[in-house]
Amino acid sequence: MSRLRPYLTATDGDVESAVRLYSWNIEISSAFYGPLHCLEIGLRNSLHDRLREHHGRDDWWHAAPLRPESRRKVEDAQRKARRARAGRRPVLADDVVAELTFGFWVSLLSTTADRHFWVPTLHQAFPAYRGSRRDLHHPLFTMLLFRNRVMHYEPVHDRPLANRHATTYRLLGHIDQGLVDLARSLDRVPEVLARRPGPGRAN
Repeated sequence: MSRLRPYLTATDGDVESAVRLYSWNIEISSAFYGPLHCLEIGLRNSLHDRLREHHGRDDWWHAAPLRPESRRKVEDAQRKARRARAGRRPVLADDVVAELTFGFWVSLLSTTADRHFWVPTLHQAFPAYRGSRRDLHHPLFTMLLFRNRVMHYEPVHDRPLANRHATTYRLLGHIDQGLVDLARSLDRVPEVLARRPGPGRAN
């Protein structure tokens, strides 16, 4: 019953309505998976490609001026990559990249990133974007928090879901129109939003 508590609160204690909302929360989270996948992988690949070109090596993290927290995340990714390969072959740079989290990539666009990352190279990872790093980092960080709720099976029914959906596509468009088209081919969010159970909420 503790799992249902947020849903009971949202439905004024009506158990039947809470169960319906809980089921719908699972469905809408699942519907977001495709677009969020495209955003996470698209961001990762675009940033990695620019940093690889800038530093002239696939394992650019050995040359880049990463903060201690980011360097620890790289070390964690290297350990995970080694465990996953279990000595069957050497760990490649692409293996490490695949283990780095969405949070790691978003952090490369944070307030400390201007001089070492954004100005020299990472602005090129968003060819259709003409704004500031700050105005790009904020929606990316918002989507990181939302993505974590989705992937950790947390309630998202009380989030501005139509806004999160639109933000996903705006960010994808900054990176590559092809990602927009791919995400739309996987997207069930509008359909699921349209049949939310119970009284409507602001989206």
